[in-house]
Amino acid sequence: MSALRVLSGSMALMTCLAVAATQMGLDAQSPGRQPVSAAQYEQWKTQLSNWGRWGAADEIGTLNLITPAKRREAARLVRDGVSVSLSSDADTLKAVDNPNPYEVTMQGIASDRLAINYHGIAHTHLDSLAHINEDGVFYNGYKPDPAVVARDRHARNSIHNFKGGVFTRGILIDIPRLKGVPYLEPGATIYVEDLEAWEKQAGVKVGPGDALFVRTGVWARRKVEGPWLRGRAEGGRSAGLDPSVIPWLRQRDVAVLGGDHPQYVAPGPSGGAPRGAVHDFALIYLGLPLFDNCDLEALADAAATRKRWEFLLTAAPLAIRGGTGSPLNPIATF
Repeated sequence: MSALRVLSGSMALMTCLAVAATQMGLDAQSPGRQPVSAAQYEQWKTQLSNWGRWGAADEIGTLNLITPAKRREAARLVRDGVSVSLSSDADTLKAVDNPNPYEVTMQGIASDRLAINYHGIAHTHLDSLAHINEDGVFYNGYKPDPAVVARDRHARNSIHNFKGGVFTRGILIDIPRLKGVPYLEPGATIYVEDLEAWEKQAGVKVGPGDALFVRTGVWARRKVEGPWLRGRAEGGRSAGLDPSVIPWLRQRDVAVLGGDHPQYVAPGPSGGAPRGAVHDFALIYLGLPLFDNCDLEALADAAATRKRWEFLLTAAPLAIRGGTGSPLNPIATF
């Protein structure tokens, strides 16, 4: 066999392997890339913190970035008058990724009762700044007495502070579309260069006050492959954001962060950052509310049809005093 034929065969094999890796949605770690260390993560808690930025009494964090001017700017994005839901349907079927399904009880033929444990990886919801803590401390230094919270809910940082709703510019970053695949495979990691590559390709730039949604294709994959264990559970695997994205979120002053699962890659790269780092750091130190478990498939289709990746984002949580979050139905309007 000639050397040329061997070389040609080797190149073809390498090409096939590269294509296969792309189809799996897996990105090899760039040469020299170091995972976020424990020391670096600790430094960020001071260097990137929004505590005190809007005053010691602040309870809404980065929602302060959605100013009246930002809302007017967002309203001008509506051209077609077409709205798309970013919510999954209320799922009543128990599965490995839905251990606490919606409970729907009919009360005659004209009334029903709903019960929902909405936190987790199944149901679309908005996390308040009273959802995640570190050593009992929440955003902006709020440290409640656990016994008081158990008896009478949260006195600060609750979802009730978001009663006025979210009305701002939304941006979709569609990583599977960037990679040329229908969805990312579990464990695929998204880095800042991926986010910025999408910005360049789509002609958008994430800025202060924006609601950012990052699509990994969870619901498209689930439709094809069925449910699988995701999130923080032992053995859970999810495509998502690498902890190294945290400074970028602070630099860009994102107001709300959403995804088709709770944002973070699982099990995550080796290093010192904890599992679920993006999700937890966002809530505790950035004061960045989170839309978890959005179904972004219809949004991705609507945006691709128009070749427009920005839209008016509206969402209104339930007005629950002392609540840690709320199920809701975010809406994108083009």
